[in-house]
Amino acid sequence: MVIAYLRVSTERQLLENQKNEIELFARARGLQIRSWLTEKVSGTASAKDRKLNGLLRQLKAGDVLIVSEISRLSRTMLEIMSILHLCIRKQIVLYSVKEGYAFENNMTSKIMGFAFGMAAEIERNLISARTREALAYRKAQGVVLGRPKGSCTRKKLLEEHDSEIRELLREGVRKTDIARRFGVSKATFYAFLKESLPERK
Repeated sequence: MVIAYLRVSTERQLLENQKNEIELFARARGLQIRSWLTEKVSGTASAKDRKLNGLLRQLKAGDVLIVSEISRLSRTMLEIMSILHLCIRKQIVLYSVKEGYAFENNMTSKIMGFAFGMAAEIERNLISARTREALAYRKAQGVVLGRPKGSCTRKKLLEEHDSEIRELLREGVRKTDIARRFGVSKATFYAFLKESLPERK
């Protein structure tokens, strides 16, 4: 049985790109996808709290699991390693489309699994480090971070920090983190993006 797993962190992220990549991959290898599992949850959430956990328990030897990229499984190295180990132990073939590898019960797969898991963890740590450095730099320049005192409306607050928000987005800072930084709700922040930064919706 061939199963495709799709995950996005927020409802605003589209699943179509992942789905198209997996369909092309399966077609090229003559694989017929029997079922699609989709969920909207952060990659930092434990697998045991996600639909993925139930899927992994149901899969049997010889089954195939396809993901668009290894980071769809999780954003932490230990979680990814745990999932890969489980698949290898149960003799479940795991295809990672973007990387173009098949993880099976052999030493090469184990080494690749470790490498990709570490890469995903390092990438996440680098993004966090860049965020902290960017915010520290702005603070050192005298930029007031967060929601200012007074009667300034939330919308005006975001408009006054337009350039700073654009820079944070370019650096990969999560939208929810930016909204929290300026003391506004996610709804308010997304409304601001839609109106002022349509390319960042």
